[in-house]
Amino acid sequence: MLCWLAYRKQFDATDDPASQLAVFSTAPEIRNPLWNVVTEVIGTFVLVFIIIQFGNTPSEIGPLAVALLVVGIGASLGGPTGYAINPARDLGPRIAHALLPMKGKGSSDWGYAWVPVVGPILGGVLAGLAAAAYG
Repeated sequence: MLCWLAYRKQFDATDDPASQLAVFSTAPEIRNPLWNVVTEVIGTFVLVFIIIQFGNTPSEIGPLAVALLVVGIGASLGGPTGYAINPARDLGPRIAHALLPMKGKGSSDWGYAWVPVVGPILGGVLAGLAAAAYG
């Protein structure tokens, strides 16, 4: 919501509802829910599994390594879905988009909203199971 306040005049000046929504939530480059979920599962699996492995190192690597990991996931998997890799990354901002009084606002695309929630949950669970089996 703070983003909306800071950029209120820019939101008011745009006539493109898709651009407004893109500030708040993720969207696929090619809309195919099954494959979009698969991409989110892969991205979240990599994130969670590697973070768990970082915790098993003597230096416990830390926040910089996690930040670089997120950047790497975004660079490699960001195109297909916008890489939510965390249900809160998409769901909370999408709810804010739905509630905010924005000029020319379009749909919040609730038909796609389940993908960046279900995919990361599945990826996180699979990563946790794999990490438990691995180490």
